[in-house]
Amino acid sequence: MPFSPLSALARVLCSIDAPRNLRALYGLLAGFCVAGLLLAMAQSSIARGQETLGALWLGLALAVAFFGVNTTGLMLMDQARGLPVRDPQDALADALRSGHRVLLALLACLSLAAVGVAVLAALLWATRWPWVGAPLMAVVLPVGVLLLGGLAFVLVVLVGPLAGPAVWAGQRSGGVLRFVRGRLRHGLPETALLMSAVYLLVALSTAAVSFVVVTGGKLLAGLAILGAGIELPARQLLAGVAGLGPRGLGASGMALEGGNLGLAALIGGGVVFALALALPTLVWLRGCCAVYLALTEEE
Repeated sequence: MPFSPLSALARVLCSIDAPRNLRALYGLLAGFCVAGLLLAMAQSSIARGQETLGALWLGLALAVAFFGVNTTGLMLMDQARGLPVRDPQDALADALRSGHRVLLALLACLSLAAVGVAVLAALLWATRWPWVGAPLMAVVLPVGVLLLGGLAFVLVVLVGPLAGPAVWAGQRSGGVLRFVRGRLRHGLPETALLMSAVYLLVALSTAAVSFVVVTGGKLLAGLAILGAGIELPARQLLAGVAGLGPRGLGASGMALEGGNLGLAALIGGGVVFALALALPTLVWLRGCCAVYLALTEEE
């Protein structure tokens, strides 16, 4: 069917309902929590001088985060297509089977970009030659600026956001590359417009979540310390909300106080931090799915 910018934009704006997908929220939170634990284990291993073990834990953390995002994306794609949302365990199994397609597509796009950068670097090196150096620089400079800026723009508005949704919709790596090539040739302005709307939604949802977390945290700290008489510093009480754990708190120069009560405050604040991180991420992933579906309707 013909591409309609207004209907596509309306479809993207509907992405604000992503937090209603509780299965996707559960999958994303589970992935973030497991990845966070593995990252903490990596930090502990590196602090003890066990770099190899730390690198192993770090690799596992990245793998869990990657497949967690893919699991969430599959459930959000179901929501965007108006289909019954699959169970988290089924989405995880599908993500394990198809996640490599996203990596292969991204690797292929990055390899092509690297070839362009290598050619540009070679031309810049050639500007040191006598006689031809100055004229060559006059040509390479504007071409290089446009090339590098264009590559960054394409990676931000097309390749990075839409490679995943293409796979979640059933495309293989080759299909993702054909989709990217088609948008580069015929639909980059429309793609940029729709992705700008997604970025705006993410910014607004992040601002709203940040206001709730910061305001609620400060009010709760005042209520806990002044109203309930809890003997914990306000900075420590809100450290978990800022994403700090016991090790991060110590690195900031503040010792953990309050024993089990102080540790429980860090854990509870960490839950709030995970939710504050997950909600804008859901909007982002849901928006990318909506953009992909809106763009492929015209094909």
